Amino acid sequence: MFPNESQRPDPDALLAQVQAQERKAARGKLRIYFGASAGVGKTYAMLAAARKQKAEGQVVLVGVVETHGRGETAAMLGDLDVLPPKRIDYRGKTLAEFDLDGALARRPPLILMDELAHSNAPGSRHPKRWQDIEELLDAGIDVLTTVNVQHLESLNDVVGGITGIRVGETVPDTVFDQADEVVLVDIPADELLARLKSGKVYQEQQAERASKNFFRKGNLIALRELALRRTADRVEDDVRAYRVEQSIADIWKTGAALLACVGPRPGGEHTVRSTARLAGQLGTGWHAIYVETPSLHRLPAARREQILKTLKLAESLGATTAVISGRDIALAAVEYARGHNLSKIVVGRAHSTWPLRPPHIKRLALYAPDLDLIEIGRASKEPEAASPAPIGRDDDVPTGDADDTGVKTPWLRSRAAGYLIAAVASVSTALVATPLAVWLDLANIAMLFLLMVVLVAVRFGRGPSVLGTCVSVACFDFFFVPPRFTFAVTDFQYVITFVVMLAVGLITGHLTAGLRFEARIASQREKRSRALYEFARELSGALQTEQIFDTTQAAIQRAFHARSTLMVPDDGGRLRMPPPGNGRGAVQTVDAAYIEHRSALDIGIAQWSFDHAESAGLGTGTLPASRIFYLPLEAPMRTRGVLAIEPANARWILIPEQRQQLDTFAALAAIALERVHYIEVAQNALVNMESERLRNSLLAALSHDLRTPLTSLVGLSESLAGSKPGLAPSQLDMAAALHDEALRMSALVSNLLDMARIQSGEVKFNLQWQPLEEVVGSALRASASLLKGHVVRTRLPSDLPLLRYDAVLIERVLSNLVENAGKYTPPGSQIVIAAELHGAWINILVYDDGPGLPPGREEAIFEKFTRGERESAKPGVGLGLAICRAIVEAHGGRIAAAPSPLGGAGFAISLPLGTPPDMPEMQELEQDN
Repeated sequence: MFPNESQRPDPDALLAQVQAQERKAARGKLRIYFGASAGVGKTYAMLAAARKQKAEGQVVLVGVVETHGRGETAAMLGDLDVLPPKRIDYRGKTLAEFDLDGALARRPPLILMDELAHSNAPGSRHPKRWQDIEELLDAGIDVLTTVNVQHLESLNDVVGGITGIRVGETVPDTVFDQADEVVLVDIPADELLARLKSGKVYQEQQAERASKNFFRKGNLIALRELALRRTADRVEDDVRAYRVEQSIADIWKTGAALLACVGPRPGGEHTVRSTARLAGQLGTGWHAIYVETPSLHRLPAARREQILKTLKLAESLGATTAVISGRDIALAAVEYARGHNLSKIVVGRAHSTWPLRPPHIKRLALYAPDLDLIEIGRASKEPEAASPAPIGRDDDVPTGDADDTGVKTPWLRSRAAGYLIAAVASVSTALVATPLAVWLDLANIAMLFLLMVVLVAVRFGRGPSVLGTCVSVACFDFFFVPPRFTFAVTDFQYVITFVVMLAVGLITGHLTAGLRFEARIASQREKRSRALYEFARELSGALQTEQIFDTTQAAIQRAFHARSTLMVPDDGGRLRMPPPGNGRGAVQTVDAAYIEHRSALDIGIAQWSFDHAESAGLGTGTLPASRIFYLPLEAPMRTRGVLAIEPANARWILIPEQRQQLDTFAALAAIALERVHYIEVAQNALVNMESERLRNSLLAALSHDLRTPLTSLVGLSESLAGSKPGLAPSQLDMAAALHDEALRMSALVSNLLDMARIQSGEVKFNLQWQPLEEVVGSALRASASLLKGHVVRTRLPSDLPLLRYDAVLIERVLSNLVENAGKYTPPGSQIVIAAELHGAWINILVYDDGPGLPPGREEAIFEKFTRGERESAKPGVGLGLAICRAIVEAHGGRIAAAPSPLGGAGFAISLPLGTPPDMPEMQELEQDN
């Protein structure tokens, strides 16, 4: 084995795991008994485990157990403590449901909850049983439960396609995945069919029908396979979590995950495609990596670009790709495999190699004898390798961590200068040391040459250092070894000196160049981390969208040397181009290049990327001919925009590490946009709340001050009409008109005051159980004067249950609705008040056959001071419907505009039914009130 510091556990991951364990310690434990179908014995196994725990002294409570008439299951209940069910009245029937409050009050250490996917009856606290279980777990109660594979949300459609039957009750996969234990209860299909036939699953008539539909042998075999695979996936997650928790580096061959190693030679695509086919045959995932060593970093541009395209191909075939740096390809590949628990490494057939260095597959076997090695044969016709280029650094094609700037450098000129300087430095060292030969020993002079070799290696790399070593040995021989100024050697000891000096120089240069390469990699990684830190810090202070534009585009320009544009959607979800002056950043100016970049943007591609939340354009499978890369900004709540990037060098888009960093930039920008959005929402909500509060205060003050003079006007008009001696007919008409207008103004002021009181919470509700017919009749009597000339019909079923409401306020609601109908419909129109039961609600409908509501204003008419007709001679200030909504919502109901069966306007009120008390209790309530 070899020392491997990378196998040490990640401190951040360990800290996160410790925190998660602390959170889980306060929760109860969930164990799921999982099966392929009904009848496999899940409930029986759950009861057996409960009885075992009870025998060990554990307190067990049975919350829900469904025996379905199975005698063996019912016998297992035995003397277990059963929680009495909660009775819920629903559509004239009494349903027995789990009593959640009763279970929480008893707080048992362990409770049994059969049928995890069960839907609770209307009126229960939660619509689903798994939500009840979540509350039990939060209370620290351990839970045992059961579920079938067809009830998992992700497999519901798959099972429906197999069996032809789509179950309606499902459980989110997160509930299954987050369970502490999953116990698979499994029996062969033939044995299950035998149980069905013998009546141990369903009664005889049900069993016969089931055997012809769901319980066919083919269905059961397919469901069994799904259950086994889903359980295996769950166990694989448990294994991975345990390995992280225990810091286990050795690979456990619990799965068949593959690791494909992509090399610089031709045939990489064949290796990738062969690995993809093998992964498909094994039904497992796979990774593809390229290890970049210092020597590989100097490959020609065409070869390095081909490597990146091979990795892109692997990613398109479903692989997880990475470019990693290291000095030993085999060692780096083994470390990656151990870190990701990949038990099989796939490599291409080895080419001829240097005799003194074993091929990679042999070194893989040496480093990791516990791994399986798969060697892929060569393709029948491999593409010819790209023509060799001079060995040197190619910054025009960055890969991995070595260089991510994408800035073109004159590599040939810089490498040639390095070789020239190495040769000149060797000769210069000899010339400088020649006068010192009188005082210095030959060993010290040799050290000067070695120092020069180290300096050349640090500055110019391995190639120049090798040249410097050879020239230094020649100069040392020529200038200092007797006989001097010749290459003749009279003493054999100097031959050994030359050999040792050459070896030490070569080794030192090699190690120094390797350290230089690793230092450059570390520098680039630190640069990336610093760029992300600075970007996150700048975004944290952004309070406006324009600031995010500037910060994002400046950061991308610095990190990737790319021009970028950030586009955000309007209220309709359509992307819009930012103004040319916005978001240019500190490093961008409105020059010809920037204008050209904006003109190259395709809003259609950007909109597609936004709508589908997928990247498009350069380097992708969608319109790759575009020179711009479109990256959606996906925030936790929704996609917030699209980042359009035009890199100076298009090749870095193919590099996985560059894409990961760019994705991180995009995620930070998306979160910042979402934060700014909600800041604006909060500010607008605060302004609206303050405006509403001031308006309500003003309305209350005005209403209160206007009520007294209006009451006086009503009284004076009545006194004037009845004064003695009597008034003339014209004067009586004027007094009557004054009385009517004063009453109308008084009603408007009452509406204003009531609205202010409801908003401030000053209205006290007198809630009582009473029939709906009474409040409908009183509302019609109160509105009789406004409904003259209209046909009013009521359609109230005789068996409507009692409702708990404030009769005065609900009468106000109905009066406002029928008065609106009378006000906005012509004489002779029909107005209907109807009621119907709908689940746990009662719907009250008020509709007419008039002109109907204005299109598109069905919701706006419920706002305060909003009228159906903006300019109308009809009395009112637009508060009637707002008061109706406030009263209905205060009763726990809802009101909305609804289509009228008669073609006019309609309104639907939904009030909760509740459970009315028994008659003795109602008498006590009436006495108390």
